[in-house]
Amino acid sequence: MNQLAAGSSGLTMDGVPLAALAGEFGTPAYVYSAATLLARYREMDLAFAGIPHRILYSVKANSSRALLSLLAREGAGADVVSGGELIRVLRAGFSPGQIVFAGAGKTDAELTAAIDAGIGLINIESAGELSRLERLATARTIPIALRVTPEIVGGTHHYTETGTGATKFGVPAAQALELAAGLVERGKALAGRGVSLVGLHVHFGSQITKLAPFVEAAGRLRELTLLARGRGADIRFLNMGGGLGIRYEDELPPTPAELAAAVIPHFADLGVELLLEPGRWIVASVGLLLSRVIDVKTTGDDTFVILDAGMNDLIRPALYGAHHEIIPVTPRPGVEREVAIVGPICESGDFLARARRMPPLLPGDLVAIRDAGAYGFSMASNYNSRPRPPEVLIEGGVARLIRRRETIEDLAAGELD
Repeated sequence: MNQLAAGSSGLTMDGVPLAALAGEFGTPAYVYSAATLLARYREMDLAFAGIPHRILYSVKANSSRALLSLLAREGAGADVVSGGELIRVLRAGFSPGQIVFAGAGKTDAELTAAIDAGIGLINIESAGELSRLERLATARTIPIALRVTPEIVGGTHHYTETGTGATKFGVPAAQALELAAGLVERGKALAGRGVSLVGLHVHFGSQITKLAPFVEAAGRLRELTLLARGRGADIRFLNMGGGLGIRYEDELPPTPAELAAAVIPHFADLGVELLLEPGRWIVASVGLLLSRVIDVKTTGDDTFVILDAGMNDLIRPALYGAHHEIIPVTPRPGVEREVAIVGPICESGDFLARARRMPPLLPGDLVAIRDAGAYGFSMASNYNSRPRPPEVLIEGGVARLIRRRETIEDLAAGELD
């Protein structure tokens, strides 16, 4: 597992000094641990060994190709939500049959790409999407799952709640059963061609830190399976979604083993394969954002520590009010004080921490922003015409560049006068 440890030259990650990485690759920079990535995947996979299952890594959390390639070689599946992600996982070596395509706004071009690639499953989120897919599925049978809105509140940030009718995701249970019955009838008429309903899917949010919503969702999924089978549907796959949270600050989320013990009994006698879509849980603690202090300024009672990393590099604190631990790479002696840790972006909302007690920091000091492997680089932008940072992977005690730092020329590459 990823170990941040104090060394003679400051903090190290998997034995590699972060100060040396800053010197070689500059700052800001994302740094990842291959050992942690594989350990997290294996822990999740092992937890569900008691039932036929597939771990489908949620690519939106971090789509860096080197990380995808590691997971593909490990035998992971992939949960994708765009045509771009589909191309990325295919190029990274994922088996098409191990790919599931989700998302509420798939275009005809994306559905066609999924059909042509022969992926394992397409999750359908509306009657309209189902109709379009049936029109596109001409000479072959396309396996699908219906995403059902479970009407469960996950207790997370309202931007990442996905399990109620107030969101754009999925279809209500009653409508899902009607769609299932219609698909069964059309399937008989088409003699196996077209669309084949083989699964059900639920998802109710991200960064879920309690077991109760998962248990409730498992119960709903079991009930829906029995009802759909009663209408003739051959349900063989049940997708529990993702959403298992991690500890960013003081959360105490369940472990994969605790999650498995709580939900497997709902499915054990159904003869199904359980699909899971972890993203954050696998990759968040794999990465950190390495940044350097540009300036420290005091205005009245407020002290601002200005970093060279901002909301364009890591938007979670500004977007969600999310907490990330921030640690000096080489701590200085002295009394902690309350500061705001901000970036260089021309927005008052550009902060990485508010009212955070920190040891003394001076211009030039390095800090490590922890648990930034999920929704860090994948949500980064070029706002203020700032190039995105490089990505560095530590594997076997050796650091290598897996994505170079963008340049201003990169930003202008697609522009026309």
